[in-house]
Amino acid sequence: MELRPLKLSEVTTARVFAIAGPAMVANLTTPLIGIVSTTAIGRLGDAPLLGGVAMASFIFDCLFWLFGFLRMSTLAFTAQAIGAGDTRELRVHLVRGLALAVMIGCGLIALQMPLSAITFRLMGGSDAVTNAAKAYFAIRIWSAPLALANYAVLGWLIGQARARLALLVQVAINLVNMVATIVLVLELGTGIAGAAAATVVAEACGLAIGLVIATRLAGGSLAIARAAMLDRDALMRMLAVNRDIMIRTAALIAAFLFFVAQGARAGDVTLAANAVLNNFLLASAFFLDGLANAAEQLCGQALGARDRKAFTGATRLVVAWGFGFAFVVAASLALFGPGLIDLMTTSESVRLAARAYLVFVVVSPLLSVFAFAFDGVYIGATWARDMRNLMLASLAAFLVAWLALRAFGNAGLWAAQLVHYAARGGLQALRYPALLKASFGNG
Repeated sequence: MELRPLKLSEVTTARVFAIAGPAMVANLTTPLIGIVSTTAIGRLGDAPLLGGVAMASFIFDCLFWLFGFLRMSTLAFTAQAIGAGDTRELRVHLVRGLALAVMIGCGLIALQMPLSAITFRLMGGSDAVTNAAKAYFAIRIWSAPLALANYAVLGWLIGQARARLALLVQVAINLVNMVATIVLVLELGTGIAGAAAATVVAEACGLAIGLVIATRLAGGSLAIARAAMLDRDALMRMLAVNRDIMIRTAALIAAFLFFVAQGARAGDVTLAANAVLNNFLLASAFFLDGLANAAEQLCGQALGARDRKAFTGATRLVVAWGFGFAFVVAASLALFGPGLIDLMTTSESVRLAARAYLVFVVVSPLLSVFAFAFDGVYIGATWARDMRNLMLASLAAFLVAWLALRAFGNAGLWAAQLVHYAARGGLQALRYPALLKASFGNG
């Protein structure tokens, strides 16, 4: 496998966006899957089916999100190997990631009955919606090894700064999913089973494309020595990093679910208003998450090369551009938010409620810049233990803020959410100098 010339200290805006740009485009295409699936099922005219797809899709989003460490750690270890000039380890990092993904995915399939029973009992939907969701779940769960293996492939490609190839894989998955959904649901009339099967087919096609690309990049073979695969020290390090990122992600999911649950308890109007406003938050997440991808690769590569200047340069650029995008998104929401709310809902009560809390959404991107940027930095540097601890502290800050502000109802909930954003990014920024010194010395 051929390495590119390393001029790491020359971290430029062009290098940042060579990675961040394709990631942003991929993020923008992802919601189309939900739109097409919702439209296809919605055209069947059966409300419980539509509710079942929404419920089950939400469960899979959270379930697979929990194992996002497969992408993150594979990306970080690959970038560090590139920086260190160790081409022999590149195949190993991919194969280890794929093996772990298949093991976890098969474990989820084996545990599908208790997983289904527990999650749907907790969701508390009507019998009709729950039955539809269970039918979707029983088919889509078979995509677990495929979807998680795709995480590893995407992480491996981005870790080598091959973001366009990663974009190709993601767009292929999304396009196949949309086409298969239309054909299976609308043309062949397979209903909710077809919507679930379309996702399985899409993940399988994406993995096939990804493995073909990876094999070609690896010189025609992904075979590795058994001793390299089972190297104890390397395995223990990978498992420790994955464990810490998983705990960090679980804490993040807990905060998200708590926010949704509290909104639901406030009534249908508040729940609907929060759902509308949360869609607006995705706009900033598309851009900031793309920049986080750039931080993961550039900081990981710089750490592998022991290049402090490149590491700090990448951090500064990602933060600076993050604030740039955040200001644009915040200004756009302030100007066009009321009109977008009216476009998304015809309910006057929901419109009024959403407008009342719009100010919190306008502020959110500005407070979440550090959270996204330093997530990328910490992942690239595999500062996973500190990332885990700081996320747990941020979750505690969120819950304490909610307890202090709950008398203010939904406004207090949104204020607590802002505290969570500020704590996530702020704590990581405060910890950054000490970790930088520990990794690179005084410099």
